[in-house]
Amino acid sequence: MKLHIVHLYQKEMNIYGDNGNVEAIEYRLKKRGIEYKTTVVNVGDSLPNDADIIIGGGGQDSGQFLVQEDLLMKKDQIRKMANDGVVMLMICGMYQLFGDKFITNKNITIEGIGVLPVTTKAGDKRLIGNVVADSDFGILVGYENHSGETFLNKDAHPLAKVIKGSGNNSASKNEGCILNNVFGSYMHGPLLPKNPKLTDELIIRAVKKHQSEFNLTDLDDSLENKANEFASTRPR
Repeated sequence: MKLHIVHLYQKEMNIYGDNGNVEAIEYRLKKRGIEYKTTVVNVGDSLPNDADIIIGGGGQDSGQFLVQEDLLMKKDQIRKMANDGVVMLMICGMYQLFGDKFITNKNITIEGIGVLPVTTKAGDKRLIGNVVADSDFGILVGYENHSGETFLNKDAHPLAKVIKGSGNNSASKNEGCILNNVFGSYMHGPLLPKNPKLTDELIIRAVKKHQSEFNLTDLDDSLENKANEFASTRPR
C-alpha cells in the first residue's frame, strides 16, 4: 500500500501556509513507516484518479476566481471521487468553492462544485482571530480570517461546535462541515499540525479504503498537544 496525497492548487490557494496540512500528514505517515507520494495539482494540471487524500487551502477572492474555471472542469471527477470515499480536507477559500456557491460583496456569484452542502455569502465584516472548537476528533484550534458567511444546508453536519471565535458565520457557532470523507473548515494555522487526532482520522479513513482492518500505531504527540493547549488559551 502506498497512499497518494494530492495538494490541490498549492500555487493559487496557499495564502496562509495551508501547505502545512500536507506536511503534517506526510510527517505522521513517515513516522509510522507508511509509504506515500505527493502530487501537486495547479490550474491546468490533471487530477490523478488514484488520489487517496486531497488537500486544498485558502486564498483571497482573486485566487478563487483564478481557480474557479479549472475547478469546474474537474467538478464531475471530484464529485465521483468524493462519492467513492476519497478523503478530502478543504480550508477557507477551497471550503467555499466545494460548496454550492459563494456570493461576493459585489453580488458576483462564484459557482462552487457542490461537494459540500453549504452556501457562502460575503458579510459586512471580517471574522478574524483565534478559534477553539469541540469536535468528535478532540478540541480543534486554529485561526480564522474570512468575510464569507457560510451556512450549512438542511441536514448538513458541522465539523465542530465553536467554543471561541466565529466559525462558519457570526451567528450559528458551527465550524466547518463534514460529509462522508470530505471535510471543510475555516481554520488556518495550519490546522493539522496542532490537531493530531484529526490528522490521524484522515489517515485512517484513507488507509481503510485499501485495507479494512487497520490500526494506527501511537505516536508521541506531546509537542502537538502542548501546541494545541497553548493555542486554546490565546485571546480571540
